[in-house]
Amino acid sequence: MRFTTVFFDLDDTLYPPETNLWQAIKDRMNDYMRERLQIPEADIQHLREKYYLQYGTTTRGLQKHHNIDTEDFLAYVHDIPLQNYLVPNLTQRAVIASLPTRNFVFTNADTSHARRTLTALKLDDLFPNIVDVNAVTPYCKPMRESFEIAMRIAGEDNPSRCVMIDDLARTTRAAHEAGMFSVLYHDQWKVGDADAHFTDWNDLANILENG
Repeated sequence: MRFTTVFFDLDDTLYPPETNLWQAIKDRMNDYMRERLQIPEADIQHLREKYYLQYGTTTRGLQKHHNIDTEDFLAYVHDIPLQNYLVPNLTQRAVIASLPTRNFVFTNADTSHARRTLTALKLDDLFPNIVDVNAVTPYCKPMRESFEIAMRIAGEDNPSRCVMIDDLARTTRAAHEAGMFSVLYHDQWKVGDADAHFTDWNDLANILENG
């Protein structure tokens, strides 16, 4: 295998989107914007989508335009009983444990949410290192600078030795453009979205071995 470092996205990648956890997080974002920032209900969805597209995450947009307390925002939106949503996947765990690479979680969430999620999924011991949204400030995925910072944190100077696994095509496209091997975790994709794609964790080792 030519790869030495694999960056795994967290939400909707290390657990399937069918859990609806990410939807619950987005609902908490809406609540925060309405209750803490007094943004009218009719404007919330539009603003969330606008900030997501313009700044990479809703968090970055709220930082820029509403001067939020970032720690308070992230704690609020992630205050969810994860055990109600997440179930460990023994196949996934075995596959990740078998990889001869250094594995990092690279997330636009914060380390606290990442650790709680990994614990709920019983993957915490497989990911000693997390690159979170605070580590790449003021950037975030899919900004090119965020990949460069993640590589520095990982001690990598050659992007061709790195893999980015994510459920969002805009992230895997950006990772490919940054020189990484990109893998889309999704059942729908088109040419140019990523270098490879999968939905069955049993396929991952073969993808990396032949990437």
